[in-house]
Amino acid sequence: MKPSKPLTRSEVMSRIRGKDTRLEVRLRTALHAKGFRYRLHDKRLPGKPDLVFPGRKAVVFIHGCFWHGHDCHLFKLPKTNSEFWSEKIAANRSRDRDHLSRLTASGWNCLVVWECAVRGKDQQSFERVIDTLADWLNECGKVNGGTAPSATRAIGGVTEVQGQ
Repeated sequence: MKPSKPLTRSEVMSRIRGKDTRLEVRLRTALHAKGFRYRLHDKRLPGKPDLVFPGRKAVVFIHGCFWHGHDCHLFKLPKTNSEFWSEKIAANRSRDRDHLSRLTASGWNCLVVWECAVRGKDQQSFERVIDTLADWLNECGKVNGGTAPSATRAIGGVTEVQGQ
């Protein structure tokens, strides 16, 4: 949708949800069906992770590629008011890095699922993303009682950061 006025773009952007997005609900439903139990948006943790698995000391963030500035084909800065959007996305990325650092320093295993993992030209099958998540969660439950040495790796559109 190409808004004709700046106000229209602002109205459109303000209606985009921050939580309980379609992707988040789909992932939650699939994980629940596989027997995983979790807490939602725990305010006690940095960044209020979308899914928290306390017994596994694991958190999952489900990020939209635009809002979190993912370096993929789904991310494109708007041409109007580009300075504002550039600063906003940079601040979001910085905040995300800070949250992940604080969580890993506290011993949490962190996984970021990017929107492009299940949408767009490089998408994986939804089942593959769920299987990747389930395998990762099972590993978090096994290694050192739920924690593992600090590491970062990428799995398609999914980024993993393990706690210390």
